[in-house]
Amino acid sequence: MKFLALCIAALLPLAAVAQDGATTGTGAVLRGLEKVSGDVFDIPLAPGEQARLGPLTIEMAQCRYPQGDPAADAFAFLTIRDEGQDSPIFSGWMIASSPALNALDHPRYDVWVLRCRIE
Repeated sequence: MKFLALCIAALLPLAAVAQDGATTGTGAVLRGLEKVSGDVFDIPLAPGEQARLGPLTIEMAQCRYPQGDPAADAFAFLTIRDEGQDSPIFSGWMIASSPALNALDHPRYDVWVLRCRIE
């Protein structure tokens, strides 16, 4: 119960940022990690675009950042599907500064948000 309270307390400032002037980026840059080999991949995505990381298909719907500060904390809505599974293994907002708050749970791959693209 304390863990849930801590998570909610940690997310409240982000909710305020999201409601008080978040700007939508033109895309996002994600980072993927293949845990066995240690290979790291940067994955640029536009809204609605998909990319592959091994058997995973990653789709980014939207990336937002605090208004007037594109270098600040980004958050992106991602849907990640694993080959051969009907339902997504991840669907939700992932926060660049706190990827563990809502993380992908996969034994071989890890994905997290680096930043929004603004160009």
